[in-house]
Amino acid sequence: MNSQDVLKKYINKYKWLYLIGIMVLLAVDYMQLFIPKITGSVTDGIKDGSMTSEGILQMVMLLIGVAVIMGLCRIGWRYCIIGSARKVERDVREDLFEKWVTLDSQYFNEHKTGNLMAYATNDLNAIRMMVGPGVITIFDAVIMTVMVIGQMAFAIDLKLTLVAILPMPLIALSSYYFGRIIKKRFKQKQEAFALLSDKVQESFSGIKVIKSFVQEYYDLQDFDEIAEDNYTKNLKLAKLSAFLNPLVIFLVGSSLLISIGYGGYLTMINEITIGEFVAFNQYILMLSWPMQAIAMGINTFAQGMASVKRIDEVLSETSQVQDREDAEVLPKLEGHIRINHLNFNFPDNNQPGLKDICLEVKPGETLAVLGRTGSGKSTLVNLLLRIYNAPEGSIFLDETDIMDAKIQDVRKQIGYVPQDNFLFSDTIMNNIGFGVDHISRETVEEAAKKADVHKNIIDFPHQYETVVGERGTTLSGGQKQRVSIARALILDTPILILDDSLSAVDTKTEELILNNLKEVRQDKTNIIIAHRISTVRHAEHIVVLENGHIAEYGDHESLLAVDGIYAEMYRKQQLEEEISEA
Repeated sequence: MNSQDVLKKYINKYKWLYLIGIMVLLAVDYMQLFIPKITGSVTDGIKDGSMTSEGILQMVMLLIGVAVIMGLCRIGWRYCIIGSARKVERDVREDLFEKWVTLDSQYFNEHKTGNLMAYATNDLNAIRMMVGPGVITIFDAVIMTVMVIGQMAFAIDLKLTLVAILPMPLIALSSYYFGRIIKKRFKQKQEAFALLSDKVQESFSGIKVIKSFVQEYYDLQDFDEIAEDNYTKNLKLAKLSAFLNPLVIFLVGSSLLISIGYGGYLTMINEITIGEFVAFNQYILMLSWPMQAIAMGINTFAQGMASVKRIDEVLSETSQVQDREDAEVLPKLEGHIRINHLNFNFPDNNQPGLKDICLEVKPGETLAVLGRTGSGKSTLVNLLLRIYNAPEGSIFLDETDIMDAKIQDVRKQIGYVPQDNFLFSDTIMNNIGFGVDHISRETVEEAAKKADVHKNIIDFPHQYETVVGERGTTLSGGQKQRVSIARALILDTPILILDDSLSAVDTKTEELILNNLKEVRQDKTNIIIAHRISTVRHAEHIVVLENGHIAEYGDHESLLAVDGIYAEMYRKQQLEEEISEA
């Protein structure tokens, strides 16, 4: 679907409102033609003595009546066209956000937050301006130009009209030429704004790191470079727009000079009356707005179409991870997981992620996965959650191939506590109850107790109604982890994955949480990704990953007996604990 088709899709929903608005706009423009005609008649009447004071009063009342009707009509077309533009903006925003939430994580890995924010702000605003004020200016300019020139040619003098409008074609040519350049420069401006937004967002998110490393000066330098580029791109666009409008005004002024000179000559030789001369010059002045409006409209449409193209690029994106047409509804799981010779390469490169992984975990058992950074731990989790597509026949949930099941069904039955422990800027109550409708305070508190965070929460002045701030900034790292664990526990899913979710808590708290998990999830499947041996030593299955393959497999005692990677990690951590306690 090209940009024009995308635009038609949204405008067609409100085509009748647009049509009514344009018809009312047509009526307003038609009524404006009476004003020069009336003033011309009054001028001729005064000159030849046929206009009485009563006649002048009638003409004044007529002008007032026309002005009142025009004012009411302007309210009407604004409601129809500007109102429809707001609705189009709303529809595009909803479709844009709906598309984003359906795209897989690969898309967000490739696109920065600032660029996405530019789509949702500047681009949507440019589209609204195009389908609202842009539509009005273009239609008003075209309708008014045709009507005024028609009135000048057929009601006053055709020859004078043809001479007076000689500069007008130059306006059309310059608008077309500059419109193409404006569209290109506006796209560059939007891209520069996206980089600026991303830099601001990144600096705010990493402000603690910037300050702790005393990098404020260098971060400001980076910002200044990006801000300067944004300024330059905006200035280039502004210069072009600033040149176009005076050019149009100059060409309209040229028409007025021709009208005064040649029209004055025709008046002197009595080919037109003084009243017609006055009316003709008023018509020329009336053309000043349509000609400027054409320039403004071209500018607005060029920017709007550039934004439509950018939005269309997002709406045309397809998720690599989506349900098959024959995807099955996944019944309530018992929690049996079987991984059969799993080999996986990342979609964006040929680097192997996992190689020949074979595992089986039954309900009531715990699988622990250890390994160095980049060994494939999180990749395995992402495949279980259908963040990436697993090869067919490699992962089974209760004997159902994960690729045959609906994605939503898979994710609803797997509780997940991610590494980053993301919390919303909301109350602790709502963060723990996220994903569950109409949850009770008692249920939330019970989950918090199991995650050993209840005693911290009740120490806050507002307890469970405490707002945690953006990304949970008012909580410590350990508190955020435990709130995230409580959020997963409350779902009571057949499978629970803890992705390095106990790294920020002390060993005593860790042991308490693990004991609580063992108690409440004794008949369910648990997967724990960790670096600390103390977190996983009681698991029935312990896997050590190395460069994407299983280097060691067994339970705690058997892996110590092998005296390999696991045993080496255990000895190092034991030594670290002894040193810290000394």
